[in-house]
Amino acid sequence: MTERLPTIAVVGGTGNLGAALAGRWAKAGYSVIIGSRDASRAATAAEGLAKESGGQVTGRANKDAAAAGDLVVVCVPFANHQAILEEIRSMVSDKIVVDTTVPLVPPKVARVQLPPEGSAAQIAQSILGQGVQVVSAFHHVAAHKLARDQAVACDVLVFGDSKAARGRVVKLAEALGLRGIHGGALANSAAAEALTSVLIFINRAHKVDGAGILITGDIMPLEDV
Repeated sequence: MTERLPTIAVVGGTGNLGAALAGRWAKAGYSVIIGSRDASRAATAAEGLAKESGGQVTGRANKDAAAAGDLVVVCVPFANHQAILEEIRSMVSDKIVVDTTVPLVPPKVARVQLPPEGSAAQIAQSILGQGVQVVSAFHHVAAHKLARDQAVACDVLVFGDSKAARGRVVKLAEALGLRGIHGGALANSAAAEALTSVLIFINRAHKVDGAGILITGDIMPLEDV
C-alpha cells in the first residue's frame, strides 16, 4: 500500500524561498498550501504555482494554512519570525514545524549576528512549546536556483532533537532533488544559521551566483526510525 504524502503548509509561501520550495514539492506530488498574511495574495500565488508545477497548490491566510497542513514549513524574515510563530502557535500542536529562518539583521547581513537565545530555531522551539517538534533546515539553498527546473548543487543540513522528525525532513529535501543530511540536535542549527552570513559574503566578494554547501565523504544513511 502506497504511503500517503503529507500535506505541506508553507507559511510565508509568497516569498522567494517559500514559493520555490512549494513549487518543487508540488511537482513532486505533494499537496501544498501557501500561507500569507493576506489570504488573497496567497490564493493568487498558489494559482500561479499550480499552473507552473502542474500540482495541487492552494492559498490561505497563514493561520488557516498552518491548521490545514500535516507538516508546516516557516519561510519568513527574522524580523517577522516571532510574530508569525505566535500567530500560528495554536494551530501546530503535535506537528513538525520546519523553520528555515536565518537571523539576518540588516544592513550587515554578511556578518554573523546570532541572537542571545542561540539560534532562530531555538527561538521557534521556545515560542511553539515542547508539544511541537521544531526542525531546522533549508538555510543554504538559493531560492532562485530552486525555482528553476534544474539541479541544485547544495546539500540540506537538517537539525532537530527528534531523529524521526529529522528523517521526515530529510525526505522532503530528497523530494526537491537535494540531499538531506542529519546535522544533529536543534542547538546545532546555530552553525548553519551563522554560515548563511558567510555564504552571503562569499557571494558578494567572489561574485558567486548563490554559493551552497556540499558535504564531502561517503555519507551513509541513518538507520530507519
